[in-house]
Amino acid sequence: MGKIVLGLIADTHIPDRAGGLRPDILPIFRAAGVTTILHAGDVSVPAVLTELETVAPVHAVRGNRDIYRLRALPMTRLLDFEGVTVGLAHGQGNLWFYLHEKLRVYTVGYSLAFYLGYLHKTFPTAQAIVFGHSHQPIIHQSRGKLIINPGSACCPDMKHPPSVALLHLENGKATGELVWLKKQVSPHRP
Repeated sequence: MGKIVLGLIADTHIPDRAGGLRPDILPIFRAAGVTTILHAGDVSVPAVLTELETVAPVHAVRGNRDIYRLRALPMTRLLDFEGVTVGLAHGQGNLWFYLHEKLRVYTVGYSLAFYLGYLHKTFPTAQAIVFGHSHQPIIHQSRGKLIINPGSACCPDMKHPPSVALLHLENGKATGELVWLKKQVSPHRP
């Protein structure tokens, strides 16, 4: 197996929170030579996926903000890249999980451990799991799996700038890389 690079993106929130993709996202993915892009949900409008497809084929899942124009997207995907199995989910789970998570975030704050149980249960055979929803960029090893959240591509918070990630697959091994975005959002789409 040769080296494969996947572009990872989540929480673009266009146009509800951002007017368009940040101008450095596509060049980052092109420069990295990504062969596939995985969007971990909260795309919001199909035009985002079309724009990403100018770089590479895109696999996307439905986030909690994708209930209108992108409701046909699956909640999860299990993908195989030359023998490396990658799970893809937004991370909001079912309605009960989503409400419990929101209450927890507002009362005690973000906890990666809260998501790990859901992710391991959803993808028991995956070697790597990509998720979004929390806007918290992470690369973490858990129970022999690489867990990656690329963070939010649109919306910085107090701790993290907007970000995307790269998933490097080589010789059956998966490694992740976070990429921080610095440029301003491009003008609003008509």
